[in-house]
Amino acid sequence: MDAFFVSVELRGRPQLRGRPVIVGFPADRSVVLSASYEARAFGVKSAMPMVVAHRLCPQAIVIEPRHKLYYEVSGQLMSIFESITELVEPLSVDEAFLDVGGAIRRLGSPQAIGELIRSRVVSELGITASVGIAASKFVAKIASTRCKPDGLLLIRPEETVPYLHSLPVNALWGVGAKTADVLARMGIRTVADVAATPIASLKKVLGATGEHVHRLSWGIDPRAVTPIRLEKSIGAEETFAVDTADDALLNKELLRLSHRTAERLRASGMVSRTVALKLRYADFSTVTRSRTVHTPVDSAQLIYATILQLLESLGNRSMPVRLVGVRAEQLEPAAQTSMQLSLDRRDDNWRSAEQALDRVAEKFGNKSVLPARLLDGATGAARPPREQA
Repeated sequence: MDAFFVSVELRGRPQLRGRPVIVGFPADRSVVLSASYEARAFGVKSAMPMVVAHRLCPQAIVIEPRHKLYYEVSGQLMSIFESITELVEPLSVDEAFLDVGGAIRRLGSPQAIGELIRSRVVSELGITASVGIAASKFVAKIASTRCKPDGLLLIRPEETVPYLHSLPVNALWGVGAKTADVLARMGIRTVADVAATPIASLKKVLGATGEHVHRLSWGIDPRAVTPIRLEKSIGAEETFAVDTADDALLNKELLRLSHRTAERLRASGMVSRTVALKLRYADFSTVTRSRTVHTPVDSAQLIYATILQLLESLGNRSMPVRLVGVRAEQLEPAAQTSMQLSLDRRDDNWRSAEQALDRVAEKFGNKSVLPARLLDGATGAARPPREQA
């Protein structure tokens, strides 16, 4: 998808189309989650610190993220893909590989199928998609990147090598800024340069990656599309505006992140067997602790109870905390899990209550009902979250 989070938000804000828009929390220590192409023209990029983005594009409109909404639209998107072919391999919430070989007789040429996907995404979801078509996953991925936004690029098998050799070296998977610098010192600046370099020379400076990069430079990528790869974990993190040693504030934020994690678990139809806590201190040192629970969970209160146990296991903290995170791991589909009843009836009551809150949120918005502890006492107003999922 093209600037997925921004595109979803602009469906309800058409007046912002054509203007620089950033999805992210406005706090300086937050990061950009998504940027419109108008904002990108000023140098704004995903994962960039918000303070840098403001400096580059002070006129940008900042919209706070709604992760639950994005996951709902993602589910609708994947349903469109799965109506085209059963061979769908999600890469993220807004991107997937599709093997359309088995759909050609039914739906037409790969290019016709690509145009069909783009048309359905626009008409059914109100956002735009860019489609890359090639004989391998690697080249299709490059093609989708090179035709953004709202484009389609077909690279035929016989065109693959000439096309690749026209690109800069950083187009290859595995060639980031540092690797590109190493190769540049060898005089290698294009994919064609990589292809013309002996594998032994590449391995000497890049190790095992050298052979991988050389294969890609000739378009060699035999990997098949692997359908339905389940998320390995679901969670949320928050970077505090100011490092804190306040246990009450820490516990409050961990409760909120437990609710965010549980909401995403239930929205994705998953339960978790392992709960993990993450703390990053003021000196950027990071500790993680995890615990496997007896009964798979998708309840915030059950997750939070485990998180408090993990926090207590760390003992006294001698340094203020910069970041906290909650993560649900060892996921499995809720529908396939025989969730035995807890000996404590209250656990099931919590689960039922939170499911009821999900239904309220769907009807009235995700800030309509929330735990009293997450309200600011004086005003009753919800404190805006800043987690990075």
